[in-house]
Amino acid sequence: MSDSSQHDPENAEDGGPKIVASDELEAALEEAIASSEKREAEEKASADGEGAPSADKMTIELLSRELQDLKGLHEEKLAELAEKDDAQLRLQAEFENFRRRSLKEKQESFKFGHQNLVKDLLSAVDNLERALEHGAQNAGAEVKGILDGVELVYREILGELAKHAVQEIQAEGAVFDPAVHEAMGQIPNGEVPPNTVLQVLQKGYVIHDRMIRPSRVIVSREPTAEEAAAAGGTPTQD
Repeated sequence: MSDSSQHDPENAEDGGPKIVASDELEAALEEAIASSEKREAEEKASADGEGAPSADKMTIELLSRELQDLKGLHEEKLAELAEKDDAQLRLQAEFENFRRRSLKEKQESFKFGHQNLVKDLLSAVDNLERALEHGAQNAGAEVKGILDGVELVYREILGELAKHAVQEIQAEGAVFDPAVHEAMGQIPNGEVPPNTVLQVLQKGYVIHDRMIRPSRVIVSREPTAEEAAAAGGTPTQD
């Protein structure tokens, strides 16, 4: 068997021997190194496949996160848009209510804005009526011309009031209505149904469908037996 190394006295340093590797030893070392590197590469590849994510997988995960973020942002914007739409609808409803109220107030102002003036004029109308009634009963021929002038003024005032939708409440002979009549007293009367207006003490007036002043009236009631006997009749029967 041959030696695995040779002794070279000329290459000895410090007087000691030096071992020179043979070809077989170098080949064995190279084969061991290659096998070790191959094993390390396989282990690294196996570790990369099992533990560390691949480039495609990382890209998918990144895109998935971005998609979730975009979805959340989209839902947030949709909620903001819905809130703005709701606020706009409320604002439009409030504006429409305001417009209707303003229109109603304008119409009522046009229809009833002169109500206070009419109330003040009604006292003058009452006085003119009383003057005409008193004059017709007591005045002589010498003041008839004056009364005619007063009556002309009276009718002109009523005409102007009628132009502004002021109308007299027709009460005499009507059934008593607490909405437009104010009862000042009752008189027994068997000739008409109870609660019939027998006399108007003060005329009532309305503007359109709004009452300015109720009619002050005297209404009928069913007479008692004593009242009917005193009047020479009999009480009415239901």
